Amino acid sequence: MDRVIQILVNAGALYVADLLLAGISFTGEWWKFLLVALAFSLLNSYVRPILQILTFPITMVTLGLFLLVINAAMLLLTSAISEQLQLGFVVDGFVTALLGAIIISIVGFILSTIVGASRMPGRFV
Repeated sequence: MDRVIQILVNAGALYVADLLLAGISFTGEWWKFLLVALAFSLLNSYVRPILQILTFPITMVTLGLFLLVINAAMLLLTSAISEQLQLGFVVDGFVTALLGAIIISIVGFILSTIVGASRMPGRFV
C-alpha cells in the first residue's frame, strides 16, 4: 500500500512540475500519466540508489549538490522511457530537468509529509 501512495505522491509532484515549467509537458490521458509516475517511482527505487553509490565521491566533494544532477538524470530517463512507450511525457533538456528535479523534490517532500508516506523504507513518519 505504501508503494501505491508513493506513486500517487510522485504523480502529484510530476503534475506540479508540468504546470510550473514550460519545458516539461504531458499530452495524453490520465492513466498514461499514472504509468509515467510508475516508471519514475521504479527508477527512483532501483536505479537511483545504484547511481548514488557509484557517484558517492563526487557527491561528497560537491557537498551533496550532485544529487540534484542524479535527480535530473532520473527525470530525463523517465522522459526517454515515456517516449519509447509513447506515453506523452517530455522533458526538453538538462536545465529543465534540473529545475524540474528541484520542484519534484520539494513538492514530493511536502506531499509525503501531508499524506504520511515514508520516502525511505523502514522509516516511520
